[in-house]
Amino acid sequence: MNAVQNKLIVALDVETVDQARQLVASLRGIPALFKIGSQLFTSAGPDFVRELVQAGDKIFLDLKFHDIPNTVAAASVEATRLGVSMFNVHAFGGGAMLRRTVDAVAECAMREGLARPAILGVTVLTSSNDATLEEIGIREKPAEIVARLAQLTAHSGLDGVVASAREVSLIRKVVTEPGFLIVTPGVRPGGTNNDDQARVMSPREAIAAGADYLVVGRPIIAAPDPAGAAQSIIDEMQSSVATNSV
Repeated sequence: MNAVQNKLIVALDVETVDQARQLVASLRGIPALFKIGSQLFTSAGPDFVRELVQAGDKIFLDLKFHDIPNTVAAASVEATRLGVSMFNVHAFGGGAMLRRTVDAVAECAMREGLARPAILGVTVLTSSNDATLEEIGIREKPAEIVARLAQLTAHSGLDGVVASAREVSLIRKVVTEPGFLIVTPGVRPGGTNNDDQARVMSPREAIAAGADYLVVGRPIIAAPDPAGAAQSIIDEMQSSVATNSV
């Protein structure tokens, strides 16, 4: 795989293990990672994560842990033991929760001889907009909150954030740590429906803005030809890289 292909994460947002297995089989060799979120994890459990990891697939465990520091740290240790390549926690949990998670994962990986997964902080969900935030008493704009949470995440020792592609350029300005990852969901190729995403960009725009990984679900899994849809997205990403390198 080339660097552009390695930037694509396919969201396995399906109901059953059988559906997920079929999708993985049809896409094997195209994406770098598969995302397992709340729906599939609740349906299939950790055994399916282990199955894919043992088959050599790289997994982004998207469960957005958010609880008291000890509970999130303990859950993060279990994610490490599953062998996932990356997982996420809610940055809204605060610095103590984030730091405790980083320490617990590092200790577990060293003690048990495991690969340390990348730990990402979730900033503001891509389904949220000004009105959504105001409903819960937050009057700042999403971009302002994302910037603050990205800085908190970096200062707490995490490897990166999950954020809308619309905030990627801002994050690059406020976080200067080398190698800081930005994973962007809410990516929609041209001509597709935004579904329940409020702050979206095309794959070309997201890569041009500086995203490291793009998470794409429904435009691939709902396509008549998922592999063809994934390749089309890779091609669009490649066109952005080629344009920026000129």
